[in-house]
This record gives sequence, structure tokens and C-alpha cells, in this order.
Amino acid sequence: ADELLTEILNQPPVFFERLIIQLLVKMGYGGGNEWAGIVTPASGDGGIDGIIREDKLGFSNIYIQAKRYNRDSVVSRPEIQKFIGAIAEYKNKKGLFVTTAKFSAEARKSADSSQIVLIDGERLAKLMIEYDIGVSTIQTFEVKRIDSDFFT
Repeated sequence: ADELLTEILNQPPVFFERLIIQLLVKMGYGGGNEWAGIVTPASGDGGIDGIIREDKLGFSNIYIQAKRYNRDSVVSRPEIQKFIGAIAEYKNKKGLFVTTAKFSAEARKSADSSQIVLIDGERLAKLMIEYDIGVSTIQTFEVKRIDSDFFT
């Protein structure tokens, strides 16, 4: 997980935004279709770094803020509030704020009072490992046991 975060921090910001969309698609958002998510243009994005469809049919969108900060940094409440204001302009309430850093307690409280999901660097790395984004399997072990149901 630490190695993944180090690699992410060595990449340009647009890489991080694409990574988040790719991870969400792999998690099944937008029905798993690659076209289900977009990275917004770098300038004039109004505080929105990406948009992904919540389901296969695209009934609603989830707006994304992706902040690639030093792992020791802390995202504070004002940043979450700015993001809430940015998605409100789209008449939407669902948002995902992803960072390589951590969130303050006040930021978490602000997000909890709205429909904003927060993913910090630690959780991001774990999700990437779980969904095979940026990692590859070297070796797999299979352990078997007796299936007692088979014999009854």
C-alpha cells in the first residue's frame, strides 16, 4: 500500500484523476463500462475533477474531487465545504472526495452531514489492491479441505 501511494505521488495530477475513474469503473460503477466515467478538463472544472455514472443506465451521477497531496497532509473542513458547493451547482448531492492524504475530524463530520464519501490514501491503496489496479499477482496458493456436504 505504501509503495502504491509513493508511485501515485510520482505521477502527474491528471494521472491521479484517471486512476480514480478507472478504479470506480472496476468497482462496478456505471455498470463497469469504461465510458461510464469522465475526467473533467484541468482548467475551468469548477472544482469537479471527474464524473461517473452511478449505475449502468446512468440515472444519476457521482461527482468526484481528487486531491493528490503529501501523505502527511490533512484535508480540512473548508475543502469539503467547497466541494459540496461545487456539486450543488449541478443540482446533485452525491460526491466522492479522494485524496492520498488524510481527513481531519471536522472534514469527516462535514461529509457525514451530506452525501459525500471520503476516501483517504490508506483506503485508496487498499481498494486498488482489492480491485487489481496498479498491481499484479505474482503467486497464488490454493488450499483445499474436505467438503463434508459432499459425503452426506
